Amino acid sequence: MSIRVIDEKCGGCKLCVKTCPFGCIEVVNKKAVIDLDKCNLCGACIESCKFDAIVLTKISPSDIDFPKKLEQYKDVWVFCEQRNGIIQSVAHELLGKGRELADTLGVDLCGILLGEDVKGEAQNIIHRGANKVYLVDSPKLKHYQSEPYSKVLMKLIKEYKPEIVLCGATSVGRSLISRVAIGIHAGLTADCTGLEIDKENRLLLQTRPAFGGNIMATIICPNHRPQMSTVRHKVMKEAQVNNHHKGKVIEVNYGDDVYSSRTKLLDIVEEIEETVNLTEADIIVSGGRGLQKPENFYLIEGLAKALGGAVGASRAAVDAGWKTYSHQVGQTGKTVCPKVYIACGISGQIQHLVGMQSSDVIVAINKDPHAPIFNVATYGIVGDLFEILPELTKKFKEVLKR
Repeated sequence: MSIRVIDEKCGGCKLCVKTCPFGCIEVVNKKAVIDLDKCNLCGACIESCKFDAIVLTKISPSDIDFPKKLEQYKDVWVFCEQRNGIIQSVAHELLGKGRELADTLGVDLCGILLGEDVKGEAQNIIHRGANKVYLVDSPKLKHYQSEPYSKVLMKLIKEYKPEIVLCGATSVGRSLISRVAIGIHAGLTADCTGLEIDKENRLLLQTRPAFGGNIMATIICPNHRPQMSTVRHKVMKEAQVNNHHKGKVIEVNYGDDVYSSRTKLLDIVEEIEETVNLTEADIIVSGGRGLQKPENFYLIEGLAKALGGAVGASRAAVDAGWKTYSHQVGQTGKTVCPKVYIACGISGQIQHLVGMQSSDVIVAINKDPHAPIFNVATYGIVGDLFEILPELTKKFKEVLKR
């Protein structure tokens, strides 16, 4: 879809300017002008125009600048998300899978690094297997904001034409890559759990859960480039560090207009937790509806602290307001892969299992012997968690003090 102003009908009344919720219309020489980079085609201006001077038109695929020669597109790109100048571990996982895909296709693996004073991290990306790192270093990229980050990534893609772009399915990745896909007219498969290459057709086979995790769908994008995917954290192995691996850092700079944003970052509030980060933890203790009320999460927190682990929660517990969303494990929360996962009072619906069933050891504690969680558990304890958890915590404290 596209929107345009019919100059012959426009009277310059400015009604559309007042109506536009995104501030993307101005009157120049008594004619309305729409900034198409800002417009999201909401149609508010069309309804407000008394002269029918603004029209929404449908564009046929032939009118859009889609790539005509797919062979122009090559290389596998990984968006390397950083926080406070430190590359996040999900990027290391994508570099590992990206290396496999690039080797299969016979192309380079490239890392994309945006931020402020992050040049030192570029070498770490190379040591994880990248042949090239595209680096955009600017004070205006210090903290993630969707507009400048997406505009920078779109310009990089249009200029260097990657064949595949991978991004972590984190809060940052989900916000960023969907905007980029729309901006460059590319397809996007979200929350992938598997990526392979169809060698004959050079297609990325993107596998993800569908219908609530009941089936696995494989999605392809045969007609447009790049092929884009987000991948859940902890579903792929991290790339190994090789300090002898060599690569090239390509520094790219853009004008101030690329870094502009309609939003202003006021503050960043860090969530303070006594336990370790959920997605990085080797041990996770999760609680569900079986805890009965939020105050009883102290049992989960106590065991997690004794084990040096993280606190997780089922969707039911989060929806009830017992824990914040950052603790949610499952299809609509975080995917985790710890060495030990202890599920307490969690029945084990498929949406929760999708997020934790790849854990090395699963311990389930539930009073219902027929709960689905026992089907994936390595060890199961049938009983009252209010009796079991205090005893486990006490015993672990005694043993771990030795």
